[in-house]
Amino acid sequence: MLSSIENHYERLVAARISELLAERGETFDAGYFDDLACVALNYLPPRYVRHSIDFASHQSDEERSRMAEEVADAVAFAFETTRRRRTPRTHEED
Repeated sequence: MLSSIENHYERLVAARISELLAERGETFDAGYFDDLACVALNYLPPRYVRHSIDFASHQSDEERSRMAEEVADAVAFAFETTRRRRTPRTHEED
């Protein structure tokens, strides 16, 4: 029933995560990628659309730029959050 509906931010977040992982030369597994995407998407408001291409073509440059900034912030937050969770704590940090 809802197979044609998607959150527009999903593609943007996935693209930004892929871009940053490639820039950093980091190796990752699908689970790590999915964790990053979940944290980032929970940081953003949902933006449901039926056809992403139609939605994108009706956006102003200002709106596209704002969404790109929001995605960059959300993905940065996701990297920081997952990094903290993956790094063992020392007793000095407690």
